Amino acid sequence: MITVQFTVRPGQGDASGFDLGDMAVTGNLGTADSAGHVPDQGMMIYLSVVQLLDSLGAFLRGNARMLSFAGADTSFGLVVRRTKDGLSVAGEDGVLARTTAPELASAVLRAAEDLGPALSPEDPVASDWEAACAAFRPLVPSRKG
Repeated sequence: MITVQFTVRPGQGDASGFDLGDMAVTGNLGTADSAGHVPDQGMMIYLSVVQLLDSLGAFLRGNARMLSFAGADTSFGLVVRRTKDGLSVAGEDGVLARTTAPELASAVLRAAEDLGPALSPEDPVASDWEAACAAFRPLVPSRKG
């Protein structure tokens, strides 16, 4: 099991594609969270999520054995590796979860879609956001029921 959450830090005014925020990934083996670190590991959250969708999508469609992701303007990162049973997701302190590609894709897309609606369609990052989500959606099994 894996959950992903993207949050915008409060007090930045109207939503902007350049807002600072945090990423939290929780699995059955641990949690990696960019919040609460010294030095700060917050990131430009909308740009970081676009980057994650793009890089994770390419990784899941391809044959690479490992994806190393770092958010925009932060030292926070994740490493996704292919294993014989699926995928492992790790933060700087070690493996957070052993999961499957559909489960990881679903968790990331759900978190991205929860964050995205705050952006105005006129925001310069909004079109990148929409394109990244649209390209990533085919990797998530359709929900039945």
